[in-house]
Amino acid sequence: MSGFLERRALRRSVQKWAELAERAPRMPAEDLLALNSTAQRLRRRLDRLSVAAETALVPDPQGGIPRPDQCDWTWRPDPWCAPGEGPGIVGAPSPFKLSDNVTLFHDCARSEICLRQFRNTVPGTASAYGNQIDVYRFDGSFLSLVLTLPEAAFRQISRNHFFTLRTDLSRENPIEVYARLNIQHGPNTEQIARQLEINEDRGLVEFDLAYSNINEKRVEKIWIDLIFDNPGMNQVTLHDLTLTRAPRADL
Repeated sequence: MSGFLERRALRRSVQKWAELAERAPRMPAEDLLALNSTAQRLRRRLDRLSVAAETALVPDPQGGIPRPDQCDWTWRPDPWCAPGEGPGIVGAPSPFKLSDNVTLFHDCARSEICLRQFRNTVPGTASAYGNQIDVYRFDGSFLSLVLTLPEAAFRQISRNHFFTLRTDLSRENPIEVYARLNIQHGPNTEQIARQLEINEDRGLVEFDLAYSNINEKRVEKIWIDLIFDNPGMNQVTLHDLTLTRAPRADL
């Protein structure tokens, strides 16, 4: 802020809106409609300011990612390093976009799935934000987060590379989590599925492309399905999630 006068004007504005809120129950309907319209416009502007401030306060959104030897690409998806548009959602539909690169999918007839993003306060957690999934009654056959990797992930890719997905997670009840790497190359899609190894709330899975049949020169898209097995009546909190790419060590 530029100085004392601007800070005083903002304090007066806050006080004025507080007074209007107190008077609202006694206002005529016509005045309330006009006031509510102004308040909605103001809220949208304040939300944008809050998002910009939260983003600026994150010192290094991509910092603290464990890097294998000769690592040539790292990524922490937006839901773990930048604030979303809202505090959460109840009864999440399918598909539901958490960000441009992360989407929730399920096939429930009636969604009893809640999502919430929160600011990380756990010591030792490098990400600025965490994401919590609460599932109550689950009448579907699958629940997954789809991570669409940015183009940099498959630039100059070869079958000598391997991808590593790491996540810090906590579970209310034991649950198995699987990850499936999908690589679209030309008209074909290669798939590699693995179960996350979870040890003391740390999940790890690696995808070695040496075991694939990809056409390295025709890779167009890569995405990962993070699949939660039998998620009903459970809470899964993903405090952090990162991906890296590196060449295999020469033998």
